[in-house]
Amino acid sequence: MFEQTFVEGTAKTRKPWTVLLSFLIQTVLIGLLILIPLIYTDSLPKAQLTSFLVAPPPPPPPPPPPAATPPPKVVKVIPRQFDAGRLMAPKKIPKDIAMIKEEDMPPPSAGVVGGVAGGVPGGAGGGVIGGIIGAVPSAAPPPPPPKAVEKPVTPQRIRVGGNVSAANLIKKITPVYPPLAKQARIQGTVRFTAIIGKDGTIQNLQMISGHPLLIAAAQDAVRQWVYKPTLLNGEPVEVVTQIDVNFTLSQ
Repeated sequence: MFEQTFVEGTAKTRKPWTVLLSFLIQTVLIGLLILIPLIYTDSLPKAQLTSFLVAPPPPPPPPPPPAATPPPKVVKVIPRQFDAGRLMAPKKIPKDIAMIKEEDMPPPSAGVVGGVAGGVPGGAGGGVIGGIIGAVPSAAPPPPPPKAVEKPVTPQRIRVGGNVSAANLIKKITPVYPPLAKQARIQGTVRFTAIIGKDGTIQNLQMISGHPLLIAAAQDAVRQWVYKPTLLNGEPVEVVTQIDVNFTLSQ
């Protein structure tokens, strides 16, 4: 029995494809064992990978140097020698003592032996200042020149109220009531701003308000008015005033 088994085992297999299949299976297993560790590797964190690839930021600039402190100002204190008219004792003994030498006073002038002709007995030599000058009467100082009186500047034009200017009216022309306005029963007041010249005549006339049918008649009449010239500081001036012309149906 055993003999038959060994004899049969030494014989060549009759299925060669099984050998090829076994080789392929072993090759695939070995390949899987090699590829699995390469496929499922531990991935690096994204933030850490980015930090590795990006360059680190530059270091902050150094702080500015501190400002140089100015050198201390030395104030030289001069010791006071007098306080309220009294001499003060020095607080510190000076190293050098200045020697003050007083100059000799000039000798008093002696009088001339025998005196001076025309002099006064017992008088001082050289005379007394003011003795001769004071004896001569001095002329009175001239009076100061009179101050020029400044003449006030007179304005060329002033503004006067309507009531004041009406009192100076010396020639008044009554306006003609327009027939159309009378037929339409229109009445009212036409108001002007006028400039009265230095001679009292109307120089400029500007309408302020009024009915259009009454303005032309009022302008024709007011332009012929004459006022008494207005004087300021004795000089005639122009006057800006307001003139009202009233139109009533009773005219």
